[in-house]
This record gives sequence, C-alpha cells and structure tokens, in this order.
Amino acid sequence: MDVVTIRKQPPPLSRPVLLAAFRGWNDAGEAASGAAATLRRELKATTFAVVDPEDFFDFQATRPTVKIVDGGSRRIEWPENRFSWARLPGSEGHVVLLNGTEPNLRWRAFTRAIAQLASDLGIERVLTLGALQVDVPHTRPVPVTGSASSPELAKQLGLRRSTYEGPTGITGVLHHACVMAGIESVSLWVGVPHYLAGTPYLAGALAIAERTVDLLGAEVPLERLARDAAAQHDDIAELIADDEDLAEYVTELEERVDAEVGAEESGDLPASTVSGDELAAELERYLRDRRTDG
Repeated sequence: MDVVTIRKQPPPLSRPVLLAAFRGWNDAGEAASGAAATLRRELKATTFAVVDPEDFFDFQATRPTVKIVDGGSRRIEWPENRFSWARLPGSEGHVVLLNGTEPNLRWRAFTRAIAQLASDLGIERVLTLGALQVDVPHTRPVPVTGSASSPELAKQLGLRRSTYEGPTGITGVLHHACVMAGIESVSLWVGVPHYLAGTPYLAGALAIAERTVDLLGAEVPLERLARDAAAQHDDIAELIADDEDLAEYVTELEERVDAEVGAEESGDLPASTVSGDELAAELERYLRDRRTDG
C-alpha cells in the first residue's frame, strides 16, 4: 500500500519549498497549524495528495470525529495529513504545504514517505513550523526562533544551526529524513504563553506566519489574521483583568522578561538564541518541577 495517495498530479513546480506544520505536541496554542492554515487559505492552495492515516495513528489516542453534513447525514473525519500546492505571490517559485497531525505510530516510515515525495517533486528546501509553551507574557513581543541544517544555510537566512540534544517531535524526525534525502532543512518555532496554550493563540500564529512569509520571499496578505489577533488581545486583557491571581502572575512575567531584556542590552547577559526543541525541554523540566512541588 502506498503511504501517500496522489489525487491529482500538480503541474511542474518552480523552485518549490515544502512548508509543514503538525497539530499535536509541536503546536501549542495551535499557533503553528494556525499559521499554516492561514497561508494555505490566503494562497488558495490546491490539494493534490493525502497520507493514508490507517498505519500511522492509534485511533484510541487520536480519535476520528463525526460531523453532520448537508441533509443531516453523518460523516467521519479521520486524522489528516494533506498536501497542497500554490504559486508564491511576488516570487517565481512555488510552495507545497503539508497541513497535518502528528502521527502516533511509524514515524520513520511516515517521514521517509514525505521526504520521498519531496524529492519526486524537486523540493529544494523543507521549512517546518512549531509552537511551544514558554514563560513569556502575551503583553510582550512574541518570541520566534529558528535553526537550519547547515552553517551555510543558517548564515544565509540569519538563523543558526541547532545544537540541541534531547526529546523531539515529528518535525525533528522529518528534518532528519529530509537531510538524509539531500534536502535543506529549516525550522521555525514560536513561543506561546503557557497560560494561553490551551486555546488558539492568534498572536503566535501571526508572528510565525510573518517570519515564514519573509523566509519564503513572498507577498502574502495577513491582514485578516492580524485583525483577529488584535481582537483576541483585547479579549485576553479582559479575562486577565477579571482574574486577580493571573493578573499578578502576568505582571511578574513582565518584570522578569523586561529585566532579562535590559541585561542583554547592557551586555550583562548573552542574547538568548534557543531552538524549538530546547524550548520543549525547558517546558518538560518546568512541568516536572511543578509535579514535584505539588
């Protein structure tokens, strides 16, 4: 059985980039998947292939959902990994978007199949998006970090080569598979305030979408997402104002972040350059400490 089902072969693509984001562990506040969905919508991307979920998901852990469709009939929607293509406005190139869900099973087969499809399509670079919980308040700039698979590429894009060692998600495994297939690999991660990670965080989606568009060298309108993020910011402010404990905690985070920024600007501390996986490891330590304290 083929892992990837081609529904309609895309046209010849010019200097294509693969952009991938996965719901799940890599997607705090749905910021990464939200950014990818926004780009897919604004680019009017055309679906051409899907990954069969049967061999990659434990349906007791990642359950399909039932939806009511026109006429009252019921439809089952399975965990989806969908490929689409689009021309990049303001550029001569194309982008292939993979909007998906982190699988439960057979990660090596899953990522090898994606890397093989990328090779078949002539993909020159893979760019993955991720989002993780951090101790940064929503009232300060959204942190976006990045890394690349080689020192030369990192220098070209103003990023760095990751030196992280530790647990990783499907994006890390996909990076490895693509590098093994001879494809350049770039990773972008956005930090989401951990007290907002349980709901879609539009400011995070906007921040990583803007950085993605910049790396793609394209002109993609993000005004709709920007308006929605601004409206959500006002809603968050109202919710926090009604919660005295949370308001006090946010103030503490603001003071801590401002002090760190001041120290960096004065040269007392080195500028922070952490990768997404390093943020993940820090989060895991934070959660372990909380369980120990409790």
